[in-house]
Amino acid sequence: MKQLLLVFLGGGIGSMLRFVISRIFNNYFQYFFLGTFLVNIIGCLLIGIVLGLSFKGNYLTQNQILVLATGFCGGFTTFSAFAFEKHSLLSSGELLYFLLYTLSSIVFGIVAIALGLWSVKLL
Repeated sequence: MKQLLLVFLGGGIGSMLRFVISRIFNNYFQYFFLGTFLVNIIGCLLIGIVLGLSFKGNYLTQNQILVLATGFCGGFTTFSAFAFEKHSLLSSGELLYFLLYTLSSIVFGIVAIALGLWSVKLL
């Protein structure tokens, strides 16, 4: 039960922060959902750091990993919004923006995870 509450707490905080960031940044560009892009890339960086710390040694407890990786990052990032935004771009015939947004999200996400894992190795 404690583990469920930890995931719930982290997920709630992550979801609220995602909502705020999306509300602020999704209005900047017509065909690029900057808020969703930012939370997904930042979430990838954070999970890379959290998991890197857990791989490196005893820097984080299992409960801290649950709160931060499963809870916060799980609530903060959003694949469903990402998929819906891709669908809306395709539906409106914006193939170039669809490709740009999809590829940049995937590439920058992978790079952010690698950067997070790499940054922990420097400690």
